[in-house]
Amino acid sequence: MALRFGVDAGGTFTDVCAFDTDTGSLYVTKVSSNRQDPGKAVVAGVQQLLGEIPGAGFSDIGYFAHGTTVGTNTLLTETGSKTGLIVTDGFRDLLELARQIRPKVYDIQADKPTPLVPRDRRYGVKERTLFDGTVHTPLDEDDVRRIAAELREDAVDAVAVCLLYSYLRPDNEIRIREILEEELPGVYVSLSSEVLPEFREFERLSTVVINAYLGPIVSGYLRRLQHTISDAGLRSTPYVTLSNGGISPFETAKDFPVRMVLSGPSTGVVGAAEISKEAGYPDIITVDVGGTSADVSLIRDGQPTSSNGMELDGRPLRAAMLDINTVGAGGGSLAWIDAGGHLKVGPLSAGADPGPACYGKGDQAAVTDAHVVLGVLNPEYLLAGQMKIDNTRSIEAVERLANELSMSVDETADGIVSVVVANMARAIRVISVQRGYDPRDHALYPFGGAGPLHAARLARELGIKTVIVPETPGAGSALGLLLTDIRTDFSSTTITVVGEDLADRLAARFRPLLQAADAWFDDNGVDQKRRTIERTVEMRYRGQNYELPIRLSEEVAVRLTGNAGEFDIEQILEDFVAEHDRLYGYQMADTDIEVVTVRVQAVGTVEDAAGVAQSQSAPVEATDGAKIGERSVYLSREHGRQTVPVIDRTLLNSGDDFQGPAIIEQFDTTTLVMPEDRVLVDAHRNLIITTQD
Repeated sequence: MALRFGVDAGGTFTDVCAFDTDTGSLYVTKVSSNRQDPGKAVVAGVQQLLGEIPGAGFSDIGYFAHGTTVGTNTLLTETGSKTGLIVTDGFRDLLELARQIRPKVYDIQADKPTPLVPRDRRYGVKERTLFDGTVHTPLDEDDVRRIAAELREDAVDAVAVCLLYSYLRPDNEIRIREILEEELPGVYVSLSSEVLPEFREFERLSTVVINAYLGPIVSGYLRRLQHTISDAGLRSTPYVTLSNGGISPFETAKDFPVRMVLSGPSTGVVGAAEISKEAGYPDIITVDVGGTSADVSLIRDGQPTSSNGMELDGRPLRAAMLDINTVGAGGGSLAWIDAGGHLKVGPLSAGADPGPACYGKGDQAAVTDAHVVLGVLNPEYLLAGQMKIDNTRSIEAVERLANELSMSVDETADGIVSVVVANMARAIRVISVQRGYDPRDHALYPFGGAGPLHAARLARELGIKTVIVPETPGAGSALGLLLTDIRTDFSSTTITVVGEDLADRLAARFRPLLQAADAWFDDNGVDQKRRTIERTVEMRYRGQNYELPIRLSEEVAVRLTGNAGEFDIEQILEDFVAEHDRLYGYQMADTDIEVVTVRVQAVGTVEDAAGVAQSQSAPVEATDGAKIGERSVYLSREHGRQTVPVIDRTLLNSGDDFQGPAIIEQFDTTTLVMPEDRVLVDAHRNLIITTQD
């Protein structure tokens, strides 16, 4: 028996997915998440699913990958480690000064985020490297030891080091770490020259501080989980998801927790890209709706779009990551009324405990309660009967809001759903319209436990005509873990004006990155046949402040890393000019072009993943068709409340074709089909829904 396991720990549920490479069978389950110790839910979910596979045990797991929100939640709740900071003398306040940009120009009471390192734990050390990498002032090692003594007195758990221009000459940062390891044994030390060897001082500083702040927490979590699953019998190397859509061994990931901030949602996007491509839809917009948030992303030509950073809770973070936008709009998002009497939804969430009112513990109306009131969700249970709910508590919770708004209960519940859909649509426009893409040119791919609930209404909001609901949407991120390659990123900044010698200079800049990639492949045991290198150059017109990433084609990359003298720069220049024109609508023909940063992404294709995207459950012969009942459902203000057929998705087979309205139930989610929408079950048992205006 050869089992591949993917485990995604979300805010409300922990999803577990297993694929048997011998039989091609796919297994899925859900357990409630544990906010105090997420690892407990991970182990419990794996054990529960192993119990459903005859004769299976931990020792049969040949591949184990895990997506976690530990780093994200630690940063958002500001519960990280006690951290110190060492910078070049005179720059201790840069962490607070930032770039002097007001994100809320007209809000005179806007608060800046609290620095993760207070001023009394920030130290300037005597040293100075100039912009060209030359040493102006040598490192004062006695000064470092003095600082180390004060940090020891403060009992810090971690230290971040960020010196001026260390991305060009990291020697002083490396020496500081050596001294700190002598003076502060056991303290987590993070260097900016390793975490982010790129220019832009503040962003590099912010990123390395976040890395150190998260380091002891994330590394401790991974270490405990690794010991637990190893003691249970796991013999394979455990992997954790990175923000770039890849995975990394626990041991490697512990050094760079900042690269795991989007660990949870990234693999769902990877899985969606593979499944939708197999279904014949390479251009999609994904919406992953869980209990706390909705994560949206755009995929073009079967490839997720990527980014080199984001701002999380007001703090810049630079790392290779998928371009994912998150909004507080999940099944547990709470509805409330603001001071002006307007209905709002989120970002506060009921989570797994107390959960929506129908869970029997809380009394505030959540999005899930609205769907229970509308009749879209089963009024008696969720998870195919495994989780009983109390629909009367949902009605009471929504009714309290309805009384304040002077509206009916149905209208209020419908309003809650309309607000949360509008929030999702706004998030999607950020990663589509604001990036120069029209949502109408894409299919909508909903997943997560609450994604298919909202897909029909969200598609109408955006003018999208096709919705693809995968076979196991509620465990989309866990399934994506089974399709995710091992990958890492290397980068280097040196601003170079395009000229006749650029080919040679680019080749020289790529060479050490490629050598580092080869060493990484060797360290992780990636066979030659599974190695792939992706190269990107970031370019701009001279005088601009930001760059555009231009990915090198395979032909250009081969020529670049082969005989540099024969390398033709024209193709890269043409690609840059075309991309600039697409995004901004103009060119600057008389302005010099600069290459700023070069990047290499090393990808090791995971073995035995090919069958997962094509996998499907065994068809079930249904004597009376897939309809299992009817339910009164309030569909919208336009359509009102109607009697709607309820369909068991496990009884649907490839080729089935029917028209809405309908409610399609399955273990991990519920899909709403609006009136006149058509549903086709394709060869992979995806639901292909064609929406009507």
